[in-house]
Amino acid sequence: MKTPSRIWIVLLFLGVPGAPAIAGTDAQVLVAWNTRVLVVAEAEDRLLTLKGVRTAAMMHLAIHDAINSIDRRYRAYAFESDADGADPTAAATQAAYAIAIDQYPASRKAWDAERRRWLARTRPGPARDRGLAVGDAAAAAVLVRRANDGWDSEAIYQWQPMGPGVYAEFNEHSGTPQGFVFGAGWAVAKPFALQSPSQFRSPPPPRIRSPGYTRAFEEVKEVGRFESVTRTADQSHLAMWWKDFAENSHNRLARSLVSDEQTDLWIAARLFALLNVSIMDAYISVFDNKFFYNHWRPYTAIHWAEHDGNRATRGDVDWNNLHRHTYAFPSYPSAHGTACAAAMTVLANTYGDERYFRMSTPQVAAAGPLSEKISMKPPTRSFDSFSSAARECALSRLYLGIHFRYDSIEGNRLGRRIGAYVTANILRPVK
Repeated sequence: MKTPSRIWIVLLFLGVPGAPAIAGTDAQVLVAWNTRVLVVAEAEDRLLTLKGVRTAAMMHLAIHDAINSIDRRYRAYAFESDADGADPTAAATQAAYAIAIDQYPASRKAWDAERRRWLARTRPGPARDRGLAVGDAAAAAVLVRRANDGWDSEAIYQWQPMGPGVYAEFNEHSGTPQGFVFGAGWAVAKPFALQSPSQFRSPPPPRIRSPGYTRAFEEVKEVGRFESVTRTADQSHLAMWWKDFAENSHNRLARSLVSDEQTDLWIAARLFALLNVSIMDAYISVFDNKFFYNHWRPYTAIHWAEHDGNRATRGDVDWNNLHRHTYAFPSYPSAHGTACAAAMTVLANTYGDERYFRMSTPQVAAAGPLSEKISMKPPTRSFDSFSSAARECALSRLYLGIHFRYDSIEGNRLGRRIGAYVTANILRPVK
């Protein structure tokens, strides 16, 4: 791969000796940029594409590589240099700015303002100049490495004839145009850390005539229905509360933890990078699995049960789920369960799994992602470990009525494998 000329120019500049970096650097610069980029991403497409999480991953990887060129604690993702003496706040700011303005040029005013705010906290001189240079170089290297990665591919989906277990269209329930299926292109995007989208192939879902399927069918039919008499109030709350996309909720949690724990800048930079890489790769992997198995949703299964060949199942053509909406893509495994588990595995790797924490989700969509927002009451939930939060996240889709239990269990297992692989294979400690 050729190195852009602007990287070579910056590398030459970095060879100039600089003053010592300003002491007292903390991770709030990362919290600020992470907040800003996800707000812009959500405003553009409501996080319905990979663009937002991909941008966050690139931005935090660039920040990571930039500050590790100043003090090498972890292995680089795309860029290495000797920038000893550069200002880490300037480096982090410029790396974030360069990625953000490349991906969302229409928000230049917001990026310029954020850049000015953080550079005002640094001292003019050689250290800041070297920090700006290394931030630019790291961002350029990450953009080169991720060029043409297929994040926005429009893969062709071949609809299959209706049959037991086969994903079928339900545009009257998804609110999508006829013939639309979501996310097929995600299955062919290039991962950040995984070797390929199919690296972790899930085992097949239960056979439709099996006792395991029958149990899962009856469970979601009852606890996932709109007016269930067996779903508890807490299960109804967690089903709706977990609806926020993982790139939103888990970055929000990471920001809270980094702030509350006063996490070191280098540790926080690695955390944010691994977190967003794991979420991105989780989506790619799980959608590869989804379209490989092409498994039907509970809504279809319950409405079409009289034709499924399983004598133990009973259909209900009036059945609806808790939020009266089903997402327009295959069911198995759960994408939400996968992304949550991958992200929580990264957080556990940083802070330890067994620890008390609270998460906040103030608002969620009432039904589909384009529906009105409703307030969650209460807006917080508490957990004793990251792994238990990941399991609750996965099972929330069962109580919402959009996944079978086995979708959620396998999504959680797949996500844990992805999170563990990401943390073990990129940005590893140098000592």
